[in-house]
Amino acid sequence: MKNVFFIFLLFWSSNVFSQTAEEYLDRGLAKYNLGDNRGAIADFNKAIELDPGDKGAYFIRGRAKERLEDFRGAIADYNKAIELDPGYLEAYEHRGASKYNLGDYRGAISDCNKAIERAPLYVDAYFIRGGAKGKLGDSRGAIADFNKAIELNPSYVAAYYSRGIAKYTLGDYRGAISDGNKAIELDPGHENAYFMRGTAKESLGDYKGAIADYNKAIELDPGYKKAYYNRGASKYNLGDYRGAISDCNKAIELDPGYKEAYHNRGAAKERLEDSRGAIADYNKAIELDPGYQDAYFNRGVSKYNLGDKNGACWDWSKAGELGFADAYEMIKGLCN
Repeated sequence: MKNVFFIFLLFWSSNVFSQTAEEYLDRGLAKYNLGDNRGAIADFNKAIELDPGDKGAYFIRGRAKERLEDFRGAIADYNKAIELDPGYLEAYEHRGASKYNLGDYRGAISDCNKAIERAPLYVDAYFIRGGAKGKLGDSRGAIADFNKAIELNPSYVAAYYSRGIAKYTLGDYRGAISDGNKAIELDPGHENAYFMRGTAKESLGDYKGAIADYNKAIELDPGYKKAYYNRGASKYNLGDYRGAISDCNKAIELDPGYKEAYHNRGAAKERLEDSRGAIADYNKAIELDPGYQDAYFNRGVSKYNLGDKNGACWDWSKAGELGFADAYEMIKGLCN
């Protein structure tokens, strides 16, 4: 009788603790929704092991991998989901997004084309395809896709923002500002929209307006190094050289390898007649990028102002060699 009870106990225990593919999938989804992507993947692995034909398990595991920036792993899962269901729209979309993140913009466009072919109203596919076109330099094609995304979803914040960037790239600064306005109206906490709008205002010579937008971007993200750098450039253009230096200091604090910030800080120091300080910054910019033609040219100006004519002429010669055409005018006028 004792042996019978022992056998029954083992049988009962195995039934209690065994789980089905669906149960692993449900537990994985709960973890995924809580942001525990690694734990979710472990459960999805088990679900797939028990049911290798579940396209949804491959898809959601791919999404978890995508969150962890394992884009190649995500693509492998989306491939499997599509193999199981060639009409799986979301798998094409997210495979396209993962390809985009790996720099495979043509592959991203191809996947979005497939999704749009099967579902012409698939708004996110237009958005991703627009982003990929923009990366390939097709700003007009990008705008056409963002237009379609906005037509399908007039509240699509990211589409307004991205369309603004495409317009900026084409030199349509007022159009970029208009899209920045709309993105900010829909999402007042969108720091990148303030930054983009600021760059467009700066390009139109509205430096005070640009500074106001950079201020807001920095308020929303105190670690926004490009906003400090650009704000410094606008301050420089308004003659606020000390303010420009302060912003470059912050950009460099956030990124000690920010060559442009060293260069611009040097230019501001030169305006304040601190030629030695300017040269030190140009030296650092050149150390970070030995092909930085602007830094050679401007270092030459600072050297010349300190009476180092030979050093200035050498720097202008180097700048010209690197492609800075105006350097030869300086050599012609001041070195011969």
